[in-house]
Amino acid sequence: MSHPSAPEPLCESPRFGEVQSELEILIRARYPLLYLVSWEEERVEDCLAEVARRRGKRLVCWSIVRGLHAPGESPTAGKRTFNASTSDPLVALDEVLRQVDPIIFLFKDLHPVMRDHAVVRKLKELARHLKSSPKTLVLVSHTACIPPELEKDITVVDFCLPRVEELGHLLDSIVLQVAQQGRLEGELEPAVRQKLLRAALGLTLKEAENAFARTLIQRGCLSEAEVGLILDEKKRVIRKSGILEYHDAHRSLSDVGGLEHLKEWVRKRSVAFSEEARSFGLPPPKGVLLLGVQGCGKSLCARAISQVWNLPLLRLDMGRIFSSLVGSSEENMRRAIATAESVAPAILWIDEIEKAFAGTRGADSDAGTSSRVFGTFLTWLQEKTAPVFVIATANNIATLPPELLRKGRLDEIFFVDLPTPEERQAIFEIHLRSRHRDPQIQDLSRLVALSEGFSGSEIEQAVVSGLYEAFDQGRDLTTEDLEKVLGQTVPLSRTMKEEIDRLRRWAADRARGASSESFLKPETAARQLEFE
Repeated sequence: MSHPSAPEPLCESPRFGEVQSELEILIRARYPLLYLVSWEEERVEDCLAEVARRRGKRLVCWSIVRGLHAPGESPTAGKRTFNASTSDPLVALDEVLRQVDPIIFLFKDLHPVMRDHAVVRKLKELARHLKSSPKTLVLVSHTACIPPELEKDITVVDFCLPRVEELGHLLDSIVLQVAQQGRLEGELEPAVRQKLLRAALGLTLKEAENAFARTLIQRGCLSEAEVGLILDEKKRVIRKSGILEYHDAHRSLSDVGGLEHLKEWVRKRSVAFSEEARSFGLPPPKGVLLLGVQGCGKSLCARAISQVWNLPLLRLDMGRIFSSLVGSSEENMRRAIATAESVAPAILWIDEIEKAFAGTRGADSDAGTSSRVFGTFLTWLQEKTAPVFVIATANNIATLPPELLRKGRLDEIFFVDLPTPEERQAIFEIHLRSRHRDPQIQDLSRLVALSEGFSGSEIEQAVVSGLYEAFDQGRDLTTEDLEKVLGQTVPLSRTMKEEIDRLRRWAADRARGASSESFLKPETAARQLEFE
């Protein structure tokens, strides 16, 4: 795809300047070996070139294909700055040792050969030499892969993805150049600009440039309608992570029957991520734990909150976190957290969290992997500053780690009980309307009475089964069809009565009710606990 034109260098954007300043301080302090974790080699190279210019140094790059070369030097150039043999890592490191001029060496993707003991030994010797030298060796890779022998010699720097300021600089330069070419329809409004930049958070500069250019080529303009195209690019990026799943928010709180206390809590925090909230002194909310009976709308609430707050919903698949390779599970968790923070503000949804961390209690059958992963997650929950709102759902409190329930890690624990009669009527109305049926022609009071103890998902399936009955007989849905299906269904509240009663007793004085009315009153639960 040909882009409208290349954007100007981004060295003057505020966030980029912060990264440059940090690197410049480390280089001035003569940190010998720096390790930058980033997918963006070009952005790293531009940043180091600016630092080198400021400090009166040269920048020299290395790759295993091209060896040592000057930045911008053509691979097909007839005259090379360095000998072609420097493609060998050991020869290249020897050349670093031999040079006496003030140089910043940028080695790209050296991590695969850092398993070689000779390379590790050479780096250790270089670290000692560079401490008293005007030279600095910088390694850049998409992953931090450091041999234990070098842990005390290498300083790791996370070269974060571009934030709003850098993306804004990129967008403005593209819009300006396209407008000068007379290929832009209309002007970019400030409100639309903010939405486009917010949608592009989490993309690299190259990915953002591709997304903006694709939108301009496809639509010829940048308006609110084009935000979806930017989000499509973000979805592809998140899918490539292999751990997080991007969910489209097609549900709203109006699709959730009942749960009025939870809805009100969500409504009050709908502007929690705005600049007005920051100015007022409000911190961004941390998250909620939705605990309750299966099939009562916990997962539906996660999707609805995403739609109400207009934030991307990322589902963390804990099955993909755990790996058989030693240390890779912890790295997967850190990568998932980093991806979620890169697209913040966002919602991170962890479904059935008690199953994910079941190995943290009792015997460590997995050699402590679950405990280490859980520890990484808890530490992040406690200390995170990025506006990532966590929604965790759970059905079974017996295996729920108690550390997760402590105040400060999550804002609130909501107990989602079986729906009350009023809520069951609302759920019937929602599912009948969603299937193009008028609820008013049904005997809803009769259906509510027959569905006592049914969960929301069981009521939905009753409506679906009733429609099958009617379709099979070549007529429209009637109350009798729904009555027949309800009479044939044994709800989960009857099948697992003891487990649900125990869950209610636990939640009575430990969690906040999501509904305005609960089957089990707190005082009743307290008496039952004393009796037991």
